[in-house]
Amino acid sequence: MPTYSWQKSSYCQEGEACVHISATPAAIHLTDRATPPRPVLTTSPAAFAALLRAVKTHAPLIPVTGR
Repeated sequence: MPTYSWQKSSYCQEGEACVHISATPAAIHLTDRATPPRPVLTTSPAAFAALLRAVKTHAPLIPVTGR
């Protein structure tokens, strides 16, 4: 499994109720656990940016394709 440099979200609740993120130029990796084993969701920077825009504006998501 690849080694990622994880950063904890600044919006964490008490304890481990957090999202951890690791960004590379080609991908955004997300997990909900600080220690292994942890499931990792990987997405493109464009798709992650679209998600953040939708969350911030309460807008519906429009699919982003890699084409």
